[in-house]
Order: sequence, then structure tokens, then C-alpha cells
Amino acid sequence: MARLSAQRSRGAAEASGPLPASIAALTSMRDRAKPITADERRARIENAKRLRAAQKIDAIILAGGTSLNYFTGIRWGNSERLFAVVIPKVGNPYIVTPAFEEDRTREQLVAGPMAHTDVAVYQEDESPFERVAQGLKDRGIATGRIGVEETTKFVFTDSVGGAAPALHVTSATPITAGCRMIKDAHEVDLIRIACEATLKCYEAVFRALQPGMTQNDVTALVDGGYRRLGFPGFVSVQVGEYTALPHGSITPQTIREGTIIMLDDGCQVEGYTSDITRTFVLGKATDKMKRVFDIVHQAQAAGLKAARPGAPLESIDAASRKVVVDAGYGPGYKFFSHRLGHGMGMDMHEWPYLVKNNMFGWDKALTA
Repeated sequence: MARLSAQRSRGAAEASGPLPASIAALTSMRDRAKPITADERRARIENAKRLRAAQKIDAIILAGGTSLNYFTGIRWGNSERLFAVVIPKVGNPYIVTPAFEEDRTREQLVAGPMAHTDVAVYQEDESPFERVAQGLKDRGIATGRIGVEETTKFVFTDSVGGAAPALHVTSATPITAGCRMIKDAHEVDLIRIACEATLKCYEAVFRALQPGMTQNDVTALVDGGYRRLGFPGFVSVQVGEYTALPHGSITPQTIREGTIIMLDDGCQVEGYTSDITRTFVLGKATDKMKRVFDIVHQAQAAGLKAARPGAPLESIDAASRKVVVDAGYGPGYKFFSHRLGHGMGMDMHEWPYLVKNNMFGWDKALTA
């Protein structure tokens, strides 16, 4: 991912000169995107509490990151200082935050779902983990199980456990992912808008491609397209042999007549992402290119057909993989080198994962 990020950042500069006609013709889609409301986030917190009860977890802890934003609307990154929202089994959530961040914390609470949230602060020479433990004790949770969101730093999780040794610390993934991977109509609508914007952008870029363009040139076209559409986005551009690498290469690449070009990634609409890959040829495709493209199309169709309520995740991957292997591109992961797919939402990759063992997730029997 470091290499891919390097490629993305190099190509982030705006294209010089006037935009190609196909890019300039794009118009903003911003007015179609409606923000997630505080009431919707309150419903998510209540849903988390219901799942918590089923998992016999007495409280969950959210540090900075996507799940925090999903439930509370608070945008907060992780650093060496703990910022945490604790959702207990009864009562309102509470927050532990550095003392010098109290104003910024309360500012983000105003329009969110937790207007009556208690805020516990700690000075630079004090332990935030003792604040977490004391808050739990004050709410009658001195023993039992607390779940920690999966992306929380180990040092935070370990330190909370040290401050509350009578509590058993476990994963909150069945709760956080259990909520996030089931989208409501509003979430689906935002994802659809993001996907539509990405497809519009890709089509406009395809029409603007010229032999001799580099990865950075194409990246700049995509950036310009997303700015016209009104959403932040990014792209991984791969050419020729490097399109066989799912996450590409930083090797400098130039588009030639008859070369394969792959665009991957997407944009964000009110925090929800698209993730679309499109592969095409500048000019005329060879017979082999067409044959391989057809195999991929058949594999995709087989996966879509297998994706039904109650179907094990690995069976969907297996249906697509069988098409590829039967066509001579096998065995296993030799050519089809990664899983079939993954969940989408506020993160470009999130639960569940369409592969055997659900990427060794918390529940290998989880169904789609």
C-alpha cells in the first residue's frame, strides 16, 4: 500500500492547460447527496447496544477512525494520545479526551447524536486509561466484558485492560461490523451516487486518453473529473503488464496504442465510497485480450448468480474462481491471485470479505 500511495500522491497535481472536452462536460452531482443525520446515528448506537447484548459485552470502546464517525459523526484520527467514545450497556455514551482537546471535542458533539454525553478529560501527565476504567465503574461495569473496535491501537487496548484488570477485553467486531456491513436505504443511495460518479469520471477519462500519456497524466485527468463532479476521489492507474497486479506498480508507465489500461478505486460521497475497477484498451484489442476479458466477465456473472441470502461467503468466491480455473488459468490463486471481493461502505474495504474463512474473520460461518 505504501507504493500505491506514493503513486497516487505523485499524480495528484492538476492537469496543465484546458480540460479535455469529455472532462469539462462533467457537471456536479453534489446536490443529490444528503448527509447522514443525528437521528440516523442515534439509531446506530441503539442497534450496537442490541448486538452488544447478544454478544454478552457490557460496553464497547471506539477510538479514532471510521467506526467512531459511523456511530457518532465525530471525525478524529488516532495519535499517541487516546481519544475514546465508550458506549455502555445502559445510559449515554461518554468520552475520554485530552484536556487541551476538550473544546474541539465539545464542538463536534453539538450537531451529533450525543448531545448529553459526559466528557472526561486528562492532562498530559495523567492516564486516559484510568479515566476509561473509572467511567465504566461509575456505570456499574467493574467486571464483565468490554469490546474494543478492531482498528484501535494495541497499546490503547492493552492499557485499558491494565487499568481495569477485572474486565475481560475482547473484540467489538461482531458489534461494529455487525452494524456497518448491513446498509440502510440512505447508505445504499450514497454508495450508488459514488459509483455513478466514478463511472462517469472513468468514461470521460477514457474519451480523453491519448498515446504517450503517463500514469500521472491519467491520474490528473481523473482528479479533474472528480472535481467537476463535486466529490473527492483518487485512482490507481496501471498500464500493460502491470494491470495483472491487483494493486499495481510504481514503475513509470506510458500508454501506447493497443495497450491495456486499468483504473481502480473511487470517490467519497458524504463519507461513503465507491470502489470500481475498469480495464480497457486504447485502440484495438487482440484476440487473446478479448478471450481473457470474456473469462473474467463469465466469472463475474457466476459470482453474482451465487450471491444469494444465506450463501456462505466462500461459495461466492468459489463460483467465480471455478470459471477462471476451468478456462485454464489455475489452479487456485496462481492467476486469480486475490479474493473475489469485499464489503463497501465508509471504508473502501470493509466487512464482509468474499473469500474462504472471511479473511479469517470473527465468524467463519458468516453468510452474505
